[in-house]
Amino acid sequence: MDYKKTLSFKSFIKSKYYCSKHKNYFQVYDRLFSSYRNRKITFVDIGVFSGGSLFMWKNFFGKKAKIIGVELNPLAKKFEKYGFKIFIGDQSKPIFWKNFFKKVGKVDIILDDGGHTNYQQIITLNSCIPHIKDDGLMVVEDTHTSYIKKKFYNPSKYSFVNYNKKLVDDINARFPNLKQYRFSLNNYIYSIENFESIVSFRISKKLCRLNAMIDNKRKNIQPTEMRSQLDKNSILFKLKKALNTKSNFTYLEFLINSIKLKKYFK
Repeated sequence: MDYKKTLSFKSFIKSKYYCSKHKNYFQVYDRLFSSYRNRKITFVDIGVFSGGSLFMWKNFFGKKAKIIGVELNPLAKKFEKYGFKIFIGDQSKPIFWKNFFKKVGKVDIILDDGGHTNYQQIITLNSCIPHIKDDGLMVVEDTHTSYIKKKFYNPSKYSFVNYNKKLVDDINARFPNLKQYRFSLNNYIYSIENFESIVSFRISKKLCRLNAMIDNKRKNIQPTEMRSQLDKNSILFKLKKALNTKSNFTYLEFLINSIKLKKYFK
C-alpha cells in the first residue's frame, strides 16, 4: 500500500501543528495500531516537540482515546488547552516514570519518539513495560540510531538494538530449563516485532506462561529418530564407514556446519 493511503498518514496531514515522520513508518503504524481505533484507550506519546503528533494520534484513534504527551521542554504544556495531558520530565529518569504512572495508572500504548539514545530508550522500555495493560503495546521508533556514530556513538555493545536482541533471548528463556536472565522483561513481553527503524513489544502477562510438553495420547508407531543420522554423501559418513565405528560424529558435524553457516552471520 502507498503510505499516502494509510489512515495514519491522513491523520498526520490533518494535524494542526508541525510534525515530522519517516514515510515508511505509516504502514507500520496502521498495522500495529488500527485495531485500537475508536476504542477507549490511553496512548502515551513520548517526544511532543512542536505538538503535531498529539493531534495526529487524536485524529487517528478517535474521540474516545486519551492522548498523553511526555516532553522535556516545558513549552509543551501549552497543548493542554486542547484537551491533552502533558507531563514535563526526563524519560531517562526512572523516578520520572514512577511518578508518572502513580498519576496515570496503566496505559494501553506507549510510543517512544523521544531522544533516541541507547540510555533513553532502554531506561524508558524497562520503566514503562510493567505499566502497560495486557494486549497493549510498547513501540520504540527511530531505532536506526543504534547504527549511527555521530551523536549516538553507535554501533555499541549497549545499543538499543542489541538490547532488543537480548530481549529475544529473554522470551525464549521462558522455556523450561533454559538460562534465565537477571534483568528480564520476559514476564511481560509476549512477542517482539521488528521493522526497519521500529520495534514493537506486545505485552501480555497472562500469555507469558511456563511452557510444557504435551501429547495427544494417540497411537505411537515408534518411528526411528532420523535427526542424528549422517548424510550418506557426506565426508563424515564415509569416514565413519571406513573406520567401521559406531560413533555418530554429530559434534564434529556441528562444528563443520557452524563454519559453513559463518557467512550468514556477517
